[in-house]
Amino acid sequence: MRHSPSNKYIENLNFSWSEDSIRFINTATPTARQVFFYVQEVGDFLTFSPYFTERANLNSFLIIYTLSGKGKLDYKGKTWHLTAGTTAYIDCMEHHYYECLKNQEWKFLWLHFNGPSALGYYEEFLKSDFHILDSLDPFFMESTLRRILAITRRKDLHSEILTSGLITDILTQILIQNSTETMGLGFMPDYLEAAMKEIDVHFKEPLTLDHLAVKTGISKYHLAREFKRYVGMPPNEYLIVTRLNYSKDLLKYSDLTVEAVAFECGFHQVTHYINQFKSHEGTTPLKFRKQWRAET
Repeated sequence: MRHSPSNKYIENLNFSWSEDSIRFINTATPTARQVFFYVQEVGDFLTFSPYFTERANLNSFLIIYTLSGKGKLDYKGKTWHLTAGTTAYIDCMEHHYYECLKNQEWKFLWLHFNGPSALGYYEEFLKSDFHILDSLDPFFMESTLRRILAITRRKDLHSEILTSGLITDILTQILIQNSTETMGLGFMPDYLEAAMKEIDVHFKEPLTLDHLAVKTGISKYHLAREFKRYVGMPPNEYLIVTRLNYSKDLLKYSDLTVEAVAFECGFHQVTHYINQFKSHEGTTPLKFRKQWRAET
């Protein structure tokens, strides 16, 4: 359970929504709370001014997907406009206030959820600062949230597993679109694909950034910057990971010594290989081999 410094739960709201609006409160099983993403509340609202909700210090995460009309969100010291097709992703421990604009209707689907890895997902989202997402696929968002609502209301043996999977799908799309929007990423340039292929094919050889720059015809500084931007790691780290992946295959399925595996994968110092392996895997190559062979 997360706690804020004040630890005082705040909730104020106005109930100006239509009679056919849906608000479903769910009680998750102990298993769901320990293992899955789980639904706390979910709904489909058509609201009118002066509808509002103000909240803080609630151990929950909230997704608001606007179907039509206009809403306003005050969060993290800024005001955000919520229009059709936009998604707001909020940590309810932090103070937030949202409302239907004056003389407007605001229709939206919403989901309160939590789970063991919910905070980690949100922290990943915040790496590029909070913002409203406006490029998530409308059909995907609406249909997935409606499925979560329908499955939660039905409540059977598989409901919690299914809704956990659907919440994961939404969070996956949020993180993908978040990085795409904030970093301006489109299709990976051909020269980066060529650099990756060069590493994939020749990882056993002593590759350098200078070599990759010559091979692709791109400045090594530009290549290094764009490689990390698109791939998520610099070229040298990608080379190390590629070598380690191959070494794990050899450790599992060959009888080569650890020293021989190191040299076969392109590491020219055994200690360097062992240190890199331990840094990435949390164990040594020899322990990794024993673990996998004990399980087969």
